[in-house]
Amino acid sequence: MLFRNRKLDRVFDFIRESDWDIFCLQEVPEGFLKQLQTLSCSIAFRTDVDRLFFSGGTVHNYVVILSKHPIEMQGEIPFPEYWLSLPLHTRLFVTCMRPFGFSKVRNRGGIFADIRVPNASIVMRVFNLHLILAQPMLRMKEFEAAMVAHDPSRPTIVCGDFNILESPHITPLNFLMGGRVTDAFLYSRERTQIERRFFEYQLTNPHRGTNTHPLSQSQLDHILVSTSLSIKNAEVVYDRIGSDHHPIRVELT
Repeated sequence: MLFRNRKLDRVFDFIRESDWDIFCLQEVPEGFLKQLQTLSCSIAFRTDVDRLFFSGGTVHNYVVILSKHPIEMQGEIPFPEYWLSLPLHTRLFVTCMRPFGFSKVRNRGGIFADIRVPNASIVMRVFNLHLILAQPMLRMKEFEAAMVAHDPSRPTIVCGDFNILESPHITPLNFLMGGRVTDAFLYSRERTQIERRFFEYQLTNPHRGTNTHPLSQSQLDHILVSTSLSIKNAEVVYDRIGSDHHPIRVELT
């Protein structure tokens, strides 16, 4: 959503008026979460991240799963805190980038929900993840931590912003955020490795090769689908509605 989104009225109208069964959002501001709770649907949420600004203020963001079908159970996926383990150059970089919204963070995590789909008589597990904007190794660790709750026998959807950088003009950020020098220059390596893990978890990435984030020119955003499910179409929505990311959607049959 972008936690500083200035078009929240349009975002709410978009969600309320769109035709969807399940809707996942990341970086949901605290006030907007209260608006989402007024919708006539099931909702699951947990803290996405607490942003600790150098001025002393704290902003709470959430990951949210909305469902037109009953949510039978939800679970949380806590992510580690890395600040003290990051190299000095990374902490200095984050401090210098605070005018652009960078901050120290804590209490990060993802969520999953078991959703009963009445017409199909199945219980589907839906993950909503916002992986760290740091080095590829940490993103992979967070993805693997989430997949501990993955059951290959259960139809699964994994949604979220994975922050995978795969364009040479942006991958130097991997090094600045604590990665190895090779993480800056081998710009397709992280994509190759994560796609291999998708395959091993029997998940399909229908948006592979698309650009969901204009600045990075990368596929940051994902809707992964169990190979047992049939994909009718996948789309990147042109209107970003106040975010720095394009919304994406998948239709299943």
